[in-house]
Amino acid sequence: MDPRDLWTEALSGVLARPVRSALTTLGTVLGIATLVITIGVAATAGNQIEGRFSALAATSVTVTVPPPPPGPDPVPLVEWSGTDAVRRLAGVESAAALADSSATANVQVRANDITSPGGVSGQGLAVVAASAELPAAVRGRMTAGRFYDEGNIARRDRVAVLGDQAARLLGVQRVDGAPAVFIEGQSYTVIGILGSVRREERLSTAVILPPTTAAERLDLTTVTRVLVNTSLGAAEQVARQAPIALAPGHQDSLAVTAPPDLTKARGAVRGDVDGMFLVLGLVSLVVGAIGIANVTLVTVMERTGEIGLRRALGASRRQVAGQFLLESTTIGLLGGTIGSVLGIVVVVAVAAAQEWTPVLDLAPALGAPVAGALVGLLAGLYPSLRAAAMEPVDALRAT
Repeated sequence: MDPRDLWTEALSGVLARPVRSALTTLGTVLGIATLVITIGVAATAGNQIEGRFSALAATSVTVTVPPPPPGPDPVPLVEWSGTDAVRRLAGVESAAALADSSATANVQVRANDITSPGGVSGQGLAVVAASAELPAAVRGRMTAGRFYDEGNIARRDRVAVLGDQAARLLGVQRVDGAPAVFIEGQSYTVIGILGSVRREERLSTAVILPPTTAAERLDLTTVTRVLVNTSLGAAEQVARQAPIALAPGHQDSLAVTAPPDLTKARGAVRGDVDGMFLVLGLVSLVVGAIGIANVTLVTVMERTGEIGLRRALGASRRQVAGQFLLESTTIGLLGGTIGSVLGIVVVVAVAAAQEWTPVLDLAPALGAPVAGALVGLLAGLYPSLRAAAMEPVDALRAT
């Protein structure tokens, strides 16, 4: 039998029962589509996880400043102006100094009469001092008003910025009416509300004062932490240089918290996600292969008379086996092609819905039709061998 005739016979066998062939192909379509979708979604999710790791953790450096040594006139290790030297370091995007103490960790803060209906006038809140660059350093934004500037600091203005949760607790929703809060009986004009804080999230429940004002009225004079944000890849270098810039000659006294090397962590997370979804896709593919094997076996049993007639007319066992193998391979090839296209569409749709950047690996997408054909070939192997093993006389007698 000519190979072209064999292909024609196999295609005729597939098209002779279009509904059954379509349902059989559907199993492969679902298996291949699931495989492509899971690999694509895993790569896309892994890329998103990697981006979050880099954006949040791998760019944050914190320098902790110990209290000054005891004495009649203690000298702080880090001055408020020290962040200027840190900001000049290569790779630094923002830096701010912060001061807090146990004495101001829970201070009774009272709001004036400009409160929302039902609001509470007094709350125990933390009071901290910070340099003017704090919003950028904590990756926050002003939800109302503004943050104080160098002019407010130089004039020792009695102004305050509330964290968004602190403002909600005190009932302060707007700042255009110049509301005030009272700390230890002294009033401070609220000029802004800081929200969406992604570093030092406890600042959302704090009252933030200019460092000069806090030093004069609450004795918050010593910088306790310096928050630094770096560009990607610069955190390790900045972590080495920041203590020197902040306290030359005393850099060993400062404690630096730098992000660890996240390369292995990113790889492990992405590998776990890939492995989990790959197993699910392979399971779906095995289910599709079992469906092809079952249908092909049923087809062999239904076409016993046809097989006997072909053998009686001179068809060899190899040709009979080849015809059924080609039929199952064709079904697998069609299923793999359709499943690959469907999987790519679903991956792009999921990424668009989540506002992610789709990551498509061309190897699984282009190899899916080949994988489908291979699945069909393996699934049809036993039914084809069974068909080839039939004797012409037995097959004709069975009809």
